[in-house]
Amino acid sequence: MRPLVLAVSGLVCLTTALTSSLPAQSTDAGHADSARTPSDSAVRTSATTVPTLRVTRMATGLNQPWDVKYTRSGRLLITERSGRLFTWRLGKLRPVSFPASTVWTSGETGLMSMAIDRDYNQTRRFLTCQGSPTAGGGHDVRVLEWRLNTAATAATLTRTLLTGLPSVTGRHGGCRLLMTSVGQLLVGTGDAATGTNPQDLTSLGGKVLRLNPSNGAPWSTNPFISSSNANQRYVLTYGHRNVQGLAQRPGGTLWSVEHGTTRDDEVNQLGGGHNYGWNPVPGYDESKPMTDHNLDGTQTSAKWSSGSPTVATSGAAWVTGDKWGVYGNMLAVAALKGERVMFMRFNKAGAYVGMRTPTVLTKYGRLRSISRLPNGNLMITTANGGGNDSVLKVEPVG
Repeated sequence: MRPLVLAVSGLVCLTTALTSSLPAQSTDAGHADSARTPSDSAVRTSATTVPTLRVTRMATGLNQPWDVKYTRSGRLLITERSGRLFTWRLGKLRPVSFPASTVWTSGETGLMSMAIDRDYNQTRRFLTCQGSPTAGGGHDVRVLEWRLNTAATAATLTRTLLTGLPSVTGRHGGCRLLMTSVGQLLVGTGDAATGTNPQDLTSLGGKVLRLNPSNGAPWSTNPFISSSNANQRYVLTYGHRNVQGLAQRPGGTLWSVEHGTTRDDEVNQLGGGHNYGWNPVPGYDESKPMTDHNLDGTQTSAKWSSGSPTVATSGAAWVTGDKWGVYGNMLAVAALKGERVMFMRFNKAGAYVGMRTPTVLTKYGRLRSISRLPNGNLMITTANGGGNDSVLKVEPVG
């Protein structure tokens, strides 16, 4: 299907400072690791300090919150997979009027990831990636642009940025958005549990796509920009199963996180035109390896994989700031089935070095999305269902 592409204003991640007036509803504090590495010196540098992590329940009473983003003046936007949108500010969670007619929800697919306009203070615009009904009773996954009203009580659809991301039953719907430091919009997609999608460069499924948000076109240096096929021009990388996380490392490299089958959840460093090797054909054969090196050409192996069993890796964010000590410059990866946050260290060349798993972050059940606040603290959404989910704030405290 040829995607519908319309213009959209330039976007990047918001970097204004978070106000200091974010109150806590409840707080759990604990040491970061079950075993700390002792220092040989009485004075420990920030790079070797293992800080205590304080976890605060900011917003509560949610049901499967998929993503959370900071906008301005201490306000957060929160999506629920069911199609509900909320704002949070000064300890108060408020529903936003959001047209249910734009959301198609089934299985893993619904209202999912968000990105915020860098000119949000003036435009009040944000993007969503969501399942949506199509003409004739069908459905797909698409990227839409919205405007939040001045009172932050209602969202209005302003334009459609991209359509045609495949969806069948709602399984493997993706869908993660990332605004890069140079203004690119990345879209991580699922394969819709259709075996041919990941290796088919004319399908938008099982890919990381890259768009130019200033005009809605494929990014001008995409590896297949000269293709005669409209979909292929969007493709940055392919051969993915179900991309759940996207993150940009300080310094510029791009990373994805995706679900494995019964083995091999993956963290990948993205390279233009790279094939990450998922090819579950004939049919949808999940006994196939996540990276099938028997395919023609070259397949790029994961920088980290879980082996067996999987932990259902999900959202991710790079940790920045001296206050994080040993966690600084690590990739924080949420786990759904594994019910933890894994702080992974990769060296400058991108090779996996090791991991820390703070025990304090194993107490909240399934964890889906991780976002970084302007002051470096992290926000994490839980995914337990039953109206008992939260947005957690994680901050190092010495």
